[in-house]
Amino acid sequence: MKSLVLKDLFNIGHNAKSMLFILVVFAVAFIQFSNVESYIFVCAVLCSMMIVTTFSFDDSSKWTRYAMIMPISKKELVVGKFAVLVIFCTVGSLFGLVIASVGGLITNKIALELAGIAELLLLTLTAWVMSLIFGSMSIPLVFKFGAEKGRVLLLVSFLIPAAICFGIYQLLALLGIVLTDQIAFILLCCSPLLALVWCYVMYQLSYRIFEKQEL
Repeated sequence: MKSLVLKDLFNIGHNAKSMLFILVVFAVAFIQFSNVESYIFVCAVLCSMMIVTTFSFDDSSKWTRYAMIMPISKKELVVGKFAVLVIFCTVGSLFGLVIASVGGLITNKIALELAGIAELLLLTLTAWVMSLIFGSMSIPLVFKFGAEKGRVLLLVSFLIPAAICFGIYQLLALLGIVLTDQIAFILLCCSPLLALVWCYVMYQLSYRIFEKQEL
């Protein structure tokens, strides 16, 4: 399992400079002309999308076929992809937090006070959860349709979770349940667990799709 994760991390290292450049450009654009909060979400989501790039590397090198003649099970290969996704989302969220904090201090958009720091940490947690949900949705799509078509279908990875959240919000409104700050805070605290449950469902779906494929 460790070797599968390291393989993807080493491969994605070739794109690290270009991704870093993109994140710096977005930092200037969002922190200077928008707000630091948006930048944290952008970093997390962009880094989560790199999971599709790892599939592209695997396809170009015929890695999956080679892996199947080694003592590597399909289940381990799928788990490895989700482990890499968690790393990407974590790195993206923390990178966004650090750069947004530094940029916010330089532009005087945030202050070194307890309330501001707590808000940034909560936003970072939210960005991590959202990027993990979006990224995990893309994995079964790539297993089903391939890396190239998977890139086109990335929009679906965003629309389906967003539609589910909107549907839940509308259902609560119909039931007369008001989404207060207290309820929102409770949901935020529970969101990491919900994200992990969502990832488990996506893992099961990905494994079933991959298990039926002939390589």
